[in-house]
Amino acid sequence: MENRRKVRTGKVVSDKMDKTVVVLVETLRRHPLYKKVIRHTSKFKAHDEANACKVGDIVKIVETRPLSKEKCWRVAEIIRRKEVAEVELVEPAQIRPEVEDSDSTSD
Repeated sequence: MENRRKVRTGKVVSDKMDKTVVVLVETLRRHPLYKKVIRHTSKFKAHDEANACKVGDIVKIVETRPLSKEKCWRVAEIIRRKEVAEVELVEPAQIRPEVEDSDSTSD
């Protein structure tokens, strides 16, 4: 029997560390008694050698040997990048000097 590695898919929630990302994995489970579907979330620290992942990316992570105290996963592939809106640079309109209303109080 093959020893298969665990594979998870999740969303990158932090990329502030060097060569490490935090991946949020969401699973749905049915409650054994009440039969309601419960959303369960887990965070995994994964090794990202190229620092290619950004916050919001959907990634596939694979279990690996322990790389540090809390890191035993690595990023296998980036499934989908976070969509970034295109921003168009618009030159500011020429600012006209304000005309002050001269309220003369001639009594």
